[in-house]
Amino acid sequence: MQELGSSAFDLVFRGRRVVRDRALVMAIVNRTPDSFYDRGATFEEDAAKAAVDRAVAEGADVIDIGGVTASPGAEVDAEEEIRRVLPTVEWIRATHPDVLISVDTWRHEVADAVCRAGADIINDAWGAADPQILDVAAAHGAGYVCTHSNRVPRAEPVRSDYDDVVTAVLDETVRLAELAESKGVPRGGILVDGTGYGKNTPDHLALVARVKEIVETGWPVLMALSNKTFVRESLDLDVADRDELLTGTLAATTIAASVGAAMFRAHQVLPTRRTLEMVACINGTRSPARAQEWIS
Repeated sequence: MQELGSSAFDLVFRGRRVVRDRALVMAIVNRTPDSFYDRGATFEEDAAKAAVDRAVAEGADVIDIGGVTASPGAEVDAEEEIRRVLPTVEWIRATHPDVLISVDTWRHEVADAVCRAGADIINDAWGAADPQILDVAAAHGAGYVCTHSNRVPRAEPVRSDYDDVVTAVLDETVRLAELAESKGVPRGGILVDGTGYGKNTPDHLALVARVKEIVETGWPVLMALSNKTFVRESLDLDVADRDELLTGTLAATTIAASVGAAMFRAHQVLPTRRTLEMVACINGTRSPARAQEWIS
């Protein structure tokens, strides 16, 4: 156990050091009309701004803006993706200067445009399918998320025949992290994703159960667990079962946070932040907000 109140995480994005006594919360704001979870609730710009304001008020450390859903669907070219995300990034940078901005993209053209507008992190869910994206991150000194994926962007999902899914994720994300560092991406802003695409429910459960093995590589670990299919299938829920999905998500969040995952991508910011604060208090990296004298 660490000394009470000592920092749990110390990350650097574009030269800005971010120190927290709990894991960070990355709030999801989709600028897409076809997200599986929110069905386009924040596609319109005013709705996206309201969602960002709410996430910041609830304690989000990072706002993650996405302009293309991961699922197969209508073609969205780089120009359209930029049109969707760039105004939001510019507005966040002007309106909420202290919050970190992440953009979920695999395209180097999009990454370059949003970094020029002030984005701090490139959240690449497709494992450098566009290799130039690493050069863009390096050129801007931006953070970069390394993800294991056995798919080309937006292709139909196919599960690989893993001998050991945790080893596959660990090996590929560490390889990408080392490659990103060799390209000049600042080490303090490189994260590895402990989940990724191309996996079924038992795979994701194994990754959550064994995330400590990924944490022990020394690279900060991002977990994208929020309302995922593995939660729905584990608990026999539908997308509409929001409260129960949140319960399952927070259970998985607690397990991953307790062994040192550094950042959690989430739809519901406040309950995620509270969960991470409680885990940090138990682990000893965070002091209780209030400690009474009496014994209960």
